[in-house]
Amino acid sequence: MGENLAENLVQVLVVEDEQEIRELMALHLLRQGYRVTECGSAEDAMTELNKNSFQLIVLDWMLPGLSGVDIVGEIKKLHDQSAILMVTAKTEPQDIIMGLERGADDYITKPFNPAVFVARVKALIRRLQKPQGTAGDEAEVQLSGLRMNFKTYEISHKGEVLHLTPSEFKLLGSLVQNQGCVLTREQLIENIQGEGINVVGRTIDTHIFGLRKKLGEWGDRIETIRGVGYRVKVDIA
Repeated sequence: MGENLAENLVQVLVVEDEQEIRELMALHLLRQGYRVTECGSAEDAMTELNKNSFQLIVLDWMLPGLSGVDIVGEIKKLHDQSAILMVTAKTEPQDIIMGLERGADDYITKPFNPAVFVARVKALIRRLQKPQGTAGDEAEVQLSGLRMNFKTYEISHKGEVLHLTPSEFKLLGSLVQNQGCVLTREQLIENIQGEGINVVGRTIDTHIFGLRKKLGEWGDRIETIRGVGYRVKVDIA
């Protein structure tokens, strides 16, 4: 009940020039209890963003005139706490990386499954609704039978204790705390570098391989985004 009330306060801006797709996205968002504003161009979106605040912006990459990726940086300057879900027909890794590096929080490719679209939106909203400054400081996180304690560095799956290296623990922690969001290899490297830990290049892939082996069936939740990075899959209701 509390979650539904929180969701009802969420303002979402959908920026998509194809009316049919825009209305489909808006329909699914309205069904979740979100308040939705629709725009058909980047220029109209910037007008709305200069007048109102939105927790989430669903942004099409290919728009007439200015493209979605052209305004990601401007959106983040205006609303640095807003999340951006990029919707794109582009599937090349370099395009996806460009969108993420410019400020998008996640992306989904066209054509998309509406259930996956809603799941991605919910994952971003959950992350936004965490109290500021605590996302990386939570003492314990539980997700589908996995329990991670960030103070004691203990981890278990369905009650069975797992033994991870410091790098593996940090890597998994980053993915779990950003469930549903793509993290590039560069972001993961930044997150796990620290005292006595030096990570470069494809070392991340080696750590992921080791993690999947140690996590068993839970390791299947770690999704490879080819040429980009990784994310932990969201549950689709």
